[in-house]
Amino acid sequence: MFYFTIFALSDFEVVKSTCRMMENFELNGLYKDGDIMLGGIFAVNFKTSMPDQSFRAKPEKWNCTSFDFSGFQLTQTMIFAIEEINRDQSLLPNITLGYKIYDNCVKLPVALRAAVSLISGHNSISTGYGCTGPPPVLAVIGDPGSTHSIVISRILSLFQMPLVSYYATCSCLSNKQEYPTFFRTIPSDTFQVKAVIQIIKHYGWTWVGAIASDDDYGQNAVKTFHEEFSNFGCISFLETIPKINEKDKVLQIVNTIKQSTAKVIIVFSSEADITSLVREVVLQNITGRQWIASEAWSTSPVLASMENFNSFGGTIGIAIRRGNIKGLENFLLQLKPKYESNNNLLIQFWESLFGCKFSFNSTSVPVKKACTGLEDIRSMKTAFNDVSELRASYNVYKAVHALAEALNNLMTCEKGEGPNKIHKQQYVSIFQHFLYYLEVLHYLKEINFTNHLGERVAFDKNGDAIAIYDIMNWQLKDNETVFIKTVGVFDESAGPGNELLLLEDTIFWNFESKTIPTSVCSIKCPPGKRKALRKGEPICCYDCVLCADGEISNQTDSSECIKCLPDYWSNSDRNQCVMKEVEFLSYEDVMGIILTTIALIGASLSVGVLGIFIHHRNTPVVKANNAELSFLLLVSLTFCFLCSLCFIGKPSDLTCMLRHVIFGISFSFSVSCILVKTIVVIMAFKATLPGNNIMKWFGVAQQRSTVILFTFIQSVVCTVWLTISPSVPIKNMNHQNSKVILECAIGSMTGFSFLLGYIFLLSVVCFLLAFLARNLPDTFNEARFITFSMLIFCAVWVAFIPAYVSTPGKYTVAVEVFAIITSSFGILFSIFTPKCYIILLKPDKNTKKSLLEWKKDIK
Repeated sequence: MFYFTIFALSDFEVVKSTCRMMENFELNGLYKDGDIMLGGIFAVNFKTSMPDQSFRAKPEKWNCTSFDFSGFQLTQTMIFAIEEINRDQSLLPNITLGYKIYDNCVKLPVALRAAVSLISGHNSISTGYGCTGPPPVLAVIGDPGSTHSIVISRILSLFQMPLVSYYATCSCLSNKQEYPTFFRTIPSDTFQVKAVIQIIKHYGWTWVGAIASDDDYGQNAVKTFHEEFSNFGCISFLETIPKINEKDKVLQIVNTIKQSTAKVIIVFSSEADITSLVREVVLQNITGRQWIASEAWSTSPVLASMENFNSFGGTIGIAIRRGNIKGLENFLLQLKPKYESNNNLLIQFWESLFGCKFSFNSTSVPVKKACTGLEDIRSMKTAFNDVSELRASYNVYKAVHALAEALNNLMTCEKGEGPNKIHKQQYVSIFQHFLYYLEVLHYLKEINFTNHLGERVAFDKNGDAIAIYDIMNWQLKDNETVFIKTVGVFDESAGPGNELLLLEDTIFWNFESKTIPTSVCSIKCPPGKRKALRKGEPICCYDCVLCADGEISNQTDSSECIKCLPDYWSNSDRNQCVMKEVEFLSYEDVMGIILTTIALIGASLSVGVLGIFIHHRNTPVVKANNAELSFLLLVSLTFCFLCSLCFIGKPSDLTCMLRHVIFGISFSFSVSCILVKTIVVIMAFKATLPGNNIMKWFGVAQQRSTVILFTFIQSVVCTVWLTISPSVPIKNMNHQNSKVILECAIGSMTGFSFLLGYIFLLSVVCFLLAFLARNLPDTFNEARFITFSMLIFCAVWVAFIPAYVSTPGKYTVAVEVFAIITSSFGILFSIFTPKCYIILLKPDKNTKKSLLEWKKDIK
């Protein structure tokens, strides 16, 4: 290779020589000589019969039949583009392009023979700088099949020869390390899959079936689709169409379709491979499915027929971009039969068109014998002269012009500009050398031009074309014929989020409802619920579970519920966090109103009794029952009733500190008064005994001092408690998660215990003394009344403790208020009801005489 390169680049005169090939493959083709030759591989015949493989004789030619007029149109499009370039003086001036086109008969062995023939040239191989003889092709346009292109590209890359395919879409061919000389004017399957994914996303289909042909095209496409689709959806089933029409396998696929709940089915397959499946689906009358067609069969006029419409009507397909090639129709209509050994495809075309055999005279003019009709193609409407849907042909046209632009840039470069630094004058004579394929590759990678149709033609770093697809829809026209309508476009260059454009109103949906179908394994979970996956099933199959209390989901199909912040709680629909209800015993509550009313009534009764006692302070009943202590007791009871109001309303720092202080001091003062009254009653009885003068130690001053002392002790306890750990308002969220309970924290449980314990101690001592003195002869039996009052007081507060601990929320405060009010009423009614009865209802007994008579009776 080194010596061959030096030899080719040297300035020495080289002896002209030509190496003759020993054999040529017999292939169907089209040929025209030129300064620069372009090769082409197309699928013109699609049925073949394999020759004898005995290996004892030279293999015979592959017999190719079933002429495809649409495939032949592609070959003529390439010829048309070459003729157009040859007429264009601004593109490759003074250089004539020639072509050598072969039919691959849709068989890999035939395609390989065609590729080898294009590499080696026609009848001769040039070996030197100044060699004569026909030059080999400089680049190849084709092959339409992905599998064929993979194999052929590996061979051509050994010689650095470019291969520009117009229909091979396998994403694997974008690998430049394996296929460095491969280019294509059709987008790869990666972009086709992106287009399919965009359509599926647009309509929210997350549960689909997938079918692919058993070849590189189908398997690579479905692999890419599975990787992309798994990000947001699930595949219900994944089937492979066999290359050979296996009846059992096709029936298995059809049964899978019938059993699946997926309403959307994506098929990556060629037209030939899917035909048997379509036929079986129609025979079994499977309807109610939305088919998504890959570009290989989305525009097939054979499949888009009336007999298939019941099952496949409304199919949405991805189609390569349609183009309008000006002048192509007239070029096709001017085609005439002509016999040349290198142009046998032309004869096959005419013989297939009219169903007859042509014979030719010595001037290659056809002599019609067994034919009927005219040789003029204008009289017939075929897939060959139909230019209404130029898609693959348009890609062929772009491929030829792309090569022409690359060659033109190569021919006009100055010395030293190319990668091999060869002068432009050398190119015409040395294109035969494979080293200069590198030059073509260099400029082919760099092309970027706008063609006559206003479309930009360029290749990316992987040799792929700009991805633009038409979105097709199979519709019914006048209830008689099926036509394939363009309903949108996918343009990768439009930017993220803008690639897909659909004309929604023009799409036909082949369902009873005539509306967009739904294809999901499970319906979307609304906000407020989360997805709970079903064991052993795909992630798209799930149940919708309501979020737990305190958690929400504010999105559709949420997989997790979000926990609300501490001060928030979920609403009834579990789709929004709302502020927790703040609960406290307020004056607006019914309970608060009732307790406030009772407390005020109690305070009013205490004040009323105090007024009665003050008004009747000189009567014997009031005097006989220690008037001053009675006054103090009534005042303290008034404060006891009123202190309960500090427990009602929104807690604050002030009310939290005052409520227990006022409560403790008020009740200590009340119980102290009762205790002193009890002691006075006992001492008064003992003072009546002869020689006992004990009452001098329990005069008014001593009684006052004792009450103040007992109350002062409680005041000290409260002061220490508030100093060390005062009661403060807090938000209690432990009892009820859905509510914030505003309450006063005790602060120091020890301080609170001392407060209650001291009151309880005073009350117990008072109760014991009163109980011991209950049978003493006293006016109106004061000791007995005190015993009852202390009994009620202690019973209330003993019952209060378990109720206080077990009652949640605002009811805790209500229990405490109820205990305060109840114990206050117990003292008020037990001690003062009998006295008020005498003063108000029995005034005749409220006299000193009555009192002395009552004492005399007692004695």
